[in-house]
Amino acid sequence: MSQKYLSQLIVILMILFKTEAQTSILDKADSLYANGNYSKAIEHYKAYKNQSKVYNKIAKAYIAIGNYDEALKHYDAGTLELPNDAIIKYNYAKLLAKTKKLEKASKVFNDLIYIDHKNPNYHYELGLILERLKDSTAITSFHSAYDLDSMHQKAIYKIAKYYLQKRRYQLVGKYVDEGLKTYANNIKLISLKAQNYYWQQDYKKAAVWFEELIKLGESSEFIHEKLSLCYYENYEIRKAIEQRKRVLKYNPNDATSLYVIGTYYDELNDFINAEKYIKEFLVLTDLPLNTEYSKLATILNRQKKYEESIKMLKKAIKEAPDIVGTHFFLLITKDAYYADLDAKLVMYNNFKKKFPSGFHIEYIDKRISELKQEKFMKEGGKGN
Repeated sequence: MSQKYLSQLIVILMILFKTEAQTSILDKADSLYANGNYSKAIEHYKAYKNQSKVYNKIAKAYIAIGNYDEALKHYDAGTLELPNDAIIKYNYAKLLAKTKKLEKASKVFNDLIYIDHKNPNYHYELGLILERLKDSTAITSFHSAYDLDSMHQKAIYKIAKYYLQKRRYQLVGKYVDEGLKTYANNIKLISLKAQNYYWQQDYKKAAVWFEELIKLGESSEFIHEKLSLCYYENYEIRKAIEQRKRVLKYNPNDATSLYVIGTYYDELNDFINAEKYIKEFLVLTDLPLNTEYSKLATILNRQKKYEESIKMLKKAIKEAPDIVGTHFFLLITKDAYYADLDAKLVMYNNFKKKFPSGFHIEYIDKRISELKQEKFMKEGGKGN
Protein backbone atom coordinates (compact mmCIF):
# COMPACT_ATOMS: atom_id res chain seq x y z
CA MET A 1 0.00 0.00 0.00
CA SER A 2 1.49 3.34 -1.04
CA GLN A 3 2.02 6.16 1.42
CA LYS A 4 -0.32 8.40 -0.58
CA TYR A 5 -3.13 5.85 -0.52
CA LEU A 6 -2.63 5.28 3.22
CA SER A 7 -2.86 9.02 3.91
CA GLN A 8 -6.13 9.28 1.95
CA LEU A 9 -7.58 6.31 3.81
CA ILE A 10 -6.69 7.88 7.17
CA VAL A 11 -8.41 11.15 6.14
CA ILE A 12 -11.55 9.26 5.07
CA LEU A 13 -11.60 7.28 8.31
CA MET A 14 -11.21 10.46 10.36
CA ILE A 15 -14.08 12.12 8.50
CA LEU A 16 -16.25 9.05 9.02
CA PHE A 17 -15.32 8.94 12.68
CA LYS A 18 -16.14 12.63 13.17
CA THR A 19 -19.43 12.26 11.30
CA GLU A 20 -20.34 9.22 13.35
CA ALA A 21 -19.38 11.06 16.53
CA GLN A 22 -21.50 14.04 15.57
CA THR A 23 -24.42 11.76 14.71
CA SER A 24 -24.00 10.10 18.08
CA ILE A 25 -24.06 13.51 19.82
CA LEU A 26 -27.25 14.50 17.98
CA ASP A 27 -28.93 11.16 18.71
CA LYS A 28 -27.99 11.47 22.38
CA ALA A 29 -29.33 15.02 22.53
CA ASP A 30 -32.61 13.99 20.89
CA SER A 31 -32.95 11.11 23.34
CA LEU A 32 -32.33 13.39 26.33
CA TYR A 33 -34.92 15.86 25.03
CA ALA A 34 -37.49 13.12 24.42
CA ASN A 35 -37.04 11.93 28.00
CA GLY A 36 -37.44 15.39 29.49
CA ASN A 37 -33.79 15.97 30.41
CA TYR A 38 -33.78 19.34 28.68
CA SER A 39 -30.71 21.02 30.20
CA LYS A 40 -28.50 18.01 29.36
CA ALA A 41 -30.03 17.96 25.89
CA ILE A 42 -29.01 21.60 25.44
CA GLU A 43 -25.40 20.77 26.39
CA HIS A 44 -25.29 18.02 23.73
CA TYR A 45 -26.98 20.16 21.08
CA LYS A 46 -24.43 22.92 21.66
CA ALA A 47 -21.64 20.36 21.15
CA TYR A 48 -23.00 19.59 17.72
CA LYS A 49 -20.78 21.12 15.06
CA ASN A 50 -23.45 22.31 12.61
CA GLN A 51 -25.34 24.66 14.91
CA SER A 52 -27.66 25.93 12.16
CA LYS A 53 -29.32 22.50 12.17
CA VAL A 54 -30.06 22.53 15.89
CA TYR A 55 -31.04 26.15 16.66
CA ASN A 56 -34.71 25.14 16.58
CA LYS A 57 -34.08 22.17 18.90
CA ILE A 58 -32.05 24.24 21.36
CA ALA A 59 -34.73 26.90 21.43
CA LYS A 60 -37.46 24.30 22.09
CA ALA A 61 -35.42 22.85 24.93
CA TYR A 62 -35.02 26.31 26.48
CA ILE A 63 -38.78 26.81 26.18
CA ALA A 64 -39.28 23.51 27.99
CA ILE A 65 -37.32 24.75 31.00
CA GLY A 66 -38.93 28.19 30.86
CA ASN A 67 -35.96 30.25 29.65
CA TYR A 68 -37.66 32.28 26.93
CA ASP A 69 -34.84 34.80 26.52
CA GLU A 70 -32.36 32.09 25.53
CA ALA A 71 -34.98 30.47 23.29
CA LEU A 72 -35.58 33.78 21.49
CA LYS A 73 -31.84 34.28 21.11
CA HIS A 74 -31.44 30.92 19.36
CA TYR A 75 -34.52 31.41 17.18
CA ASP A 76 -33.15 34.80 16.16
CA ALA A 77 -29.80 33.23 15.26
CA GLY A 78 -31.59 30.49 13.36
CA THR A 79 -33.64 32.92 11.26
CA LEU A 80 -30.49 34.88 10.38
CA GLU A 81 -28.67 31.77 9.16
CA LEU A 82 -31.73 30.14 7.60
CA PRO A 83 -33.97 33.03 6.48
CA ASN A 84 -36.26 30.73 4.46
CA ASP A 85 -36.70 28.05 7.11
CA ALA A 86 -40.45 28.34 7.77
CA ILE A 87 -40.42 26.03 10.80
CA ILE A 88 -37.90 28.14 12.72
CA LYS A 89 -39.69 31.35 11.74
CA TYR A 90 -43.08 29.97 12.79
CA ASN A 91 -41.84 28.82 16.20
CA TYR A 92 -39.99 32.12 16.63
CA ALA A 93 -43.12 34.14 15.82
CA LYS A 94 -45.23 32.08 18.24
CA LEU A 95 -42.75 32.65 21.07
CA LEU A 96 -42.54 36.36 20.30
CA ALA A 97 -46.31 36.51 20.61
CA LYS A 98 -46.25 34.53 23.86
CA THR A 99 -43.68 36.91 25.35
CA LYS A 100 -45.76 39.94 24.22
CA LYS A 101 -43.27 41.14 21.61
CA LEU A 102 -46.20 41.73 19.32
CA GLU A 103 -44.75 44.15 16.78
CA LYS A 104 -41.83 41.83 16.04
CA ALA A 105 -44.16 38.80 15.97
CA SER A 106 -46.29 40.60 13.40
CA LYS A 107 -43.25 41.22 11.22
CA VAL A 108 -42.14 37.56 11.37
CA PHE A 109 -45.64 36.33 10.48
CA ASN A 110 -45.69 38.73 7.54
CA ASP A 111 -42.33 37.24 6.44
CA LEU A 112 -43.89 33.77 6.66
CA ILE A 113 -46.85 34.87 4.54
CA TYR A 114 -44.37 36.18 1.97
CA ILE A 115 -42.69 32.74 1.93
CA ASP A 116 -45.99 30.84 1.73
CA HIS A 117 -49.07 33.03 1.32
CA LYS A 118 -51.30 29.97 0.88
CA ASN A 119 -50.79 28.73 4.42
CA PRO A 120 -54.08 29.61 6.22
CA ASN A 121 -52.64 29.33 9.70
CA TYR A 122 -50.05 32.03 9.05
CA HIS A 123 -52.91 34.42 8.28
CA TYR A 124 -54.87 33.26 11.33
CA GLU A 125 -51.90 33.68 13.70
CA LEU A 126 -51.19 37.13 12.25
CA GLY A 127 -54.84 37.99 12.89
CA LEU A 128 -54.42 37.05 16.56
CA ILE A 129 -51.40 39.34 16.85
CA LEU A 130 -53.17 42.24 15.12
CA GLU A 131 -56.18 41.72 17.38
CA ARG A 132 -53.98 42.11 20.44
CA LEU A 133 -52.43 45.21 18.88
CA LYS A 134 -55.98 46.65 18.50
CA ASP A 135 -55.40 46.73 14.75
CA SER A 136 -58.74 46.77 12.88
CA THR A 137 -57.21 44.82 9.97
CA ALA A 138 -57.17 41.66 12.12
CA ILE A 139 -60.52 40.64 10.62
CA THR A 140 -58.94 40.74 7.15
CA SER A 141 -56.37 38.16 8.25
CA PHE A 142 -59.09 35.92 9.69
CA HIS A 143 -60.99 36.18 6.42
CA SER A 144 -57.83 35.28 4.50
CA ALA A 145 -57.41 32.16 6.64
CA TYR A 146 -61.05 31.21 6.02
CA ASP A 147 -60.75 31.83 2.25
CA LEU A 148 -57.77 29.44 2.15
CA ASP A 149 -59.42 26.87 4.41
CA SER A 150 -63.20 27.05 4.78
CA MET A 151 -63.04 24.42 7.55
CA HIS A 152 -60.67 26.46 9.75
CA GLN A 153 -62.79 26.42 12.93
CA LYS A 154 -60.75 29.02 14.79
CA ALA A 155 -60.89 31.51 11.93
CA ILE A 156 -64.64 30.93 11.55
CA TYR A 157 -65.14 31.62 15.26
CA LYS A 158 -63.18 34.88 15.09
CA ILE A 159 -65.14 36.05 12.05
CA ALA A 160 -68.52 35.14 13.55
CA LYS A 161 -67.63 36.78 16.87
CA TYR A 162 -66.60 39.96 15.04
CA TYR A 163 -69.95 40.14 13.23
CA LEU A 164 -71.84 39.47 16.47
CA GLN A 165 -70.09 42.45 18.06
CA LYS A 166 -71.15 44.49 15.03
CA ARG A 167 -74.75 43.16 15.38
CA ARG A 168 -74.64 41.80 11.83
CA TYR A 169 -76.75 38.82 12.79
CA GLN A 170 -77.26 37.35 9.33
CA LEU A 171 -73.51 37.05 8.76
CA VAL A 172 -73.05 35.53 12.21
CA GLY A 173 -75.57 32.84 11.30
CA LYS A 174 -73.89 32.19 7.98
CA TYR A 175 -70.40 31.59 9.40
CA VAL A 176 -71.55 29.70 12.48
CA ASP A 177 -73.63 27.32 10.37
CA GLU A 178 -70.69 26.83 8.01
CA GLY A 179 -68.46 25.87 10.92
CA LEU A 180 -71.01 23.55 12.52
CA LYS A 181 -71.28 21.60 9.25
CA THR A 182 -67.81 20.18 9.81
CA TYR A 183 -67.72 20.25 13.62
CA ALA A 184 -71.24 19.97 15.05
CA ASN A 185 -70.08 20.06 18.68
CA ASN A 186 -67.93 23.18 18.48
CA ILE A 187 -68.76 24.74 21.88
CA LYS A 188 -67.63 28.23 20.92
CA LEU A 189 -69.71 28.31 17.75
CA ILE A 190 -72.77 26.93 19.54
CA SER A 191 -72.36 29.67 22.14
CA LEU A 192 -72.25 32.31 19.39
CA LYS A 193 -75.36 30.80 17.79
CA ALA A 194 -77.24 31.00 21.10
CA GLN A 195 -76.11 34.60 21.66
CA ASN A 196 -76.98 35.53 18.09
CA TYR A 197 -80.61 34.46 18.61
CA TYR A 198 -80.65 36.03 22.07
CA TRP A 199 -79.62 39.49 20.86
CA GLN A 200 -82.24 39.24 18.12
CA GLN A 201 -84.76 38.56 20.92
CA ASP A 202 -85.64 35.18 19.44
CA TYR A 203 -85.68 33.66 22.90
CA LYS A 204 -87.21 30.34 21.89
CA LYS A 205 -84.36 29.51 19.48
CA ALA A 206 -81.75 30.99 21.81
CA ALA A 207 -82.96 28.66 24.59
CA VAL A 208 -82.53 25.62 22.31
CA TRP A 209 -78.84 26.44 21.76
CA PHE A 210 -78.10 27.38 25.37
CA GLU A 211 -79.64 24.02 26.29
CA GLU A 212 -77.34 22.37 23.74
CA LEU A 213 -74.33 23.87 25.52
CA ILE A 214 -75.51 22.35 28.80
CA LYS A 215 -76.02 18.96 27.13
CA LEU A 216 -72.40 19.12 26.00
CA GLY A 217 -71.27 19.61 29.59
CA GLU A 218 -70.89 23.38 29.58
CA SER A 219 -71.93 25.35 32.65
CA SER A 220 -71.29 28.97 33.59
CA GLU A 221 -72.97 31.99 35.17
CA PHE A 222 -73.37 33.48 31.69
CA ILE A 223 -75.09 30.41 30.20
CA HIS A 224 -77.51 29.90 33.09
CA GLU A 225 -78.34 33.60 33.41
CA LYS A 226 -79.11 33.98 29.69
CA LEU A 227 -81.08 30.71 29.58
CA SER A 228 -83.08 31.88 32.60
CA LEU A 229 -83.96 35.11 30.79
CA CYS A 230 -84.96 33.13 27.69
CA TYR A 231 -87.27 30.90 29.72
CA TYR A 232 -88.82 33.94 31.38
CA GLU A 233 -89.50 35.59 28.02
CA ASN A 234 -91.06 32.30 26.87
CA TYR A 235 -93.33 32.29 29.97
CA GLU A 236 -91.56 29.24 31.44
CA ILE A 237 -91.10 30.86 34.84
CA ARG A 238 -90.34 27.73 36.85
CA LYS A 239 -87.53 26.84 34.44
CA ALA A 240 -86.32 30.45 34.65
CA ILE A 241 -86.12 30.15 38.44
CA GLU A 242 -84.22 26.86 38.19
CA GLN A 243 -81.56 28.40 35.92
CA ARG A 244 -81.21 31.51 38.11
CA LYS A 245 -80.64 29.25 41.11
CA ARG A 246 -77.81 27.61 39.17
CA VAL A 247 -76.25 31.06 38.82
CA LEU A 248 -76.31 31.29 42.63
CA LYS A 249 -74.25 28.07 42.82
CA TYR A 250 -71.42 29.98 41.15
CA ASN A 251 -72.00 33.14 43.13
CA PRO A 252 -74.17 32.72 46.25
CA ASN A 253 -73.99 36.48 46.90
CA ASP A 254 -75.30 37.52 43.50
CA ALA A 255 -77.83 40.09 44.69
CA THR A 256 -79.36 40.55 41.24
CA SER A 257 -80.21 36.86 40.95
CA LEU A 258 -81.74 36.84 44.44
CA TYR A 259 -83.97 39.76 43.53
CA VAL A 260 -84.94 38.32 40.14
CA ILE A 261 -85.83 34.94 41.67
CA GLY A 262 -87.99 36.77 44.21
CA THR A 263 -89.88 38.63 41.47
CA TYR A 264 -90.36 35.39 39.52
CA TYR A 265 -91.87 33.68 42.57
CA ASP A 266 -94.10 36.72 42.98
CA GLU A 267 -95.44 36.19 39.47
CA LEU A 268 -96.23 32.58 40.42
CA ASN A 269 -98.08 33.89 43.51
CA ASP A 270 -95.59 31.96 45.66
CA PHE A 271 -95.30 34.83 48.12
CA ILE A 272 -93.41 32.87 50.78
CA ASN A 273 -90.46 32.22 48.44
CA ALA A 274 -90.77 35.67 46.89
CA GLU A 275 -90.44 37.21 50.36
CA LYS A 276 -87.50 34.93 51.23
CA TYR A 277 -85.38 35.80 48.20
CA ILE A 278 -86.07 39.53 48.22
CA LYS A 279 -85.21 39.70 51.92
CA GLU A 280 -81.91 37.90 51.17
CA PHE A 281 -81.29 40.45 48.42
CA LEU A 282 -81.90 43.38 50.77
CA VAL A 283 -79.46 41.97 53.34
CA LEU A 284 -76.68 41.86 50.73
CA THR A 285 -76.91 45.21 49.03
CA ASP A 286 -75.98 48.75 50.08
CA LEU A 287 -77.50 50.48 47.05
CA PRO A 288 -80.50 52.86 47.07
CA LEU A 289 -83.37 50.41 47.30
CA ASN A 290 -86.66 52.29 47.05
CA THR A 291 -87.97 50.03 44.28
CA GLU A 292 -86.83 46.83 45.95
CA TYR A 293 -88.27 47.70 49.37
CA SER A 294 -91.52 48.64 47.67
CA LYS A 295 -91.53 45.30 45.82
CA LEU A 296 -91.11 43.41 49.07
CA ALA A 297 -93.88 45.51 50.62
CA THR A 298 -96.19 44.49 47.77
CA ILE A 299 -95.42 40.81 48.39
CA LEU A 300 -96.00 41.24 52.14
CA ASN A 301 -99.31 43.00 51.46
CA ARG A 302 -100.48 40.09 49.36
CA GLN A 303 -99.88 37.89 52.38
CA LYS A 304 -101.64 40.47 54.58
CA LYS A 305 -98.42 41.04 56.51
CA TYR A 306 -99.21 44.74 56.76
CA GLU A 307 -97.03 45.56 59.75
CA GLU A 308 -93.90 44.23 57.99
CA SER A 309 -94.97 45.94 54.78
CA ILE A 310 -95.21 49.28 56.58
CA LYS A 311 -91.63 48.84 57.86
CA MET A 312 -90.38 48.13 54.33
CA LEU A 313 -92.18 51.15 52.89
CA LYS A 314 -90.70 53.42 55.56
CA LYS A 315 -87.25 52.14 54.53
CA ALA A 316 -88.13 52.80 50.89
CA ILE A 317 -89.11 56.38 51.73
CA LYS A 318 -85.88 56.84 53.65
CA GLU A 319 -83.97 55.74 50.54
CA ALA A 320 -85.93 58.03 48.18
CA PRO A 321 -88.08 60.54 50.13
CA ASP A 322 -89.28 62.45 47.07
CA ILE A 323 -91.20 59.62 45.38
CA VAL A 324 -94.88 60.38 46.03
CA GLY A 325 -95.96 56.93 44.90
CA THR A 326 -94.15 55.27 47.81
CA HIS A 327 -95.82 57.63 50.32
CA PHE A 328 -99.16 56.77 48.74
CA PHE A 329 -98.43 53.05 48.94
CA LEU A 330 -97.62 53.47 52.65
CA LEU A 331 -100.89 55.33 53.17
CA ILE A 332 -103.10 52.62 51.67
CA THR A 333 -101.13 49.91 53.52
CA LYS A 334 -101.77 51.70 56.82
CA ASP A 335 -105.42 52.00 55.79
CA ALA A 336 -105.57 48.20 55.40
CA TYR A 337 -103.75 47.61 58.70
CA TYR A 338 -105.30 50.11 61.10
CA ALA A 339 -108.85 49.75 62.33
CA ASP A 340 -109.42 53.21 63.85
CA LEU A 341 -111.54 55.31 61.46
CA ASP A 342 -110.52 58.63 63.00
CA ALA A 343 -106.83 57.74 62.64
CA LYS A 344 -107.42 56.85 59.01
CA LEU A 345 -109.20 60.15 58.31
CA VAL A 346 -106.30 62.06 59.90
CA MET A 347 -103.82 60.14 57.73
CA TYR A 348 -105.69 60.86 54.50
CA ASN A 349 -106.23 64.54 55.28
CA ASN A 350 -102.56 64.99 56.24
CA PHE A 351 -101.49 63.28 53.05
CA LYS A 352 -103.74 65.55 50.99
CA LYS A 353 -102.23 68.63 52.64
CA LYS A 354 -98.69 67.38 52.01
CA PHE A 355 -99.37 66.29 48.41
CA PRO A 356 -102.26 68.50 47.20
CA SER A 357 -102.07 67.43 43.55
CA GLY A 358 -101.30 64.32 41.54
CA PHE A 359 -102.64 60.98 40.40
CA HIS A 360 -103.83 60.11 43.91
CA ILE A 361 -106.20 63.03 44.61
CA GLU A 362 -109.33 61.47 43.14
CA TYR A 363 -108.76 58.24 45.09
CA ILE A 364 -108.06 60.12 48.34
CA ASP A 365 -111.19 62.29 48.06
CA LYS A 366 -113.26 59.18 47.42
CA ARG A 367 -111.65 57.31 50.33
CA ILE A 368 -112.19 60.24 52.75
CA SER A 369 -115.83 60.28 51.72
CA GLU A 370 -116.11 56.52 52.28
CA LEU A 371 -114.49 56.75 55.73
CA LYS A 372 -116.78 59.59 56.77
CA GLN A 373 -119.78 57.59 55.60
CA GLU A 374 -118.51 54.51 57.47
CA LYS A 375 -118.00 56.61 60.63
CA PHE A 376 -121.45 58.13 60.32
CA MET A 377 -123.07 54.74 59.94
CA LYS A 378 -121.11 53.41 62.90
CA GLU A 379 -122.06 56.34 65.12
CA GLY A 380 -125.66 56.18 63.92
CA GLY A 381 -125.81 52.53 64.93
CA LYS A 382 -124.69 53.43 68.42
CA GLY A 383 -127.35 56.12 68.69
CA ASN A 384 -130.05 53.61 67.87
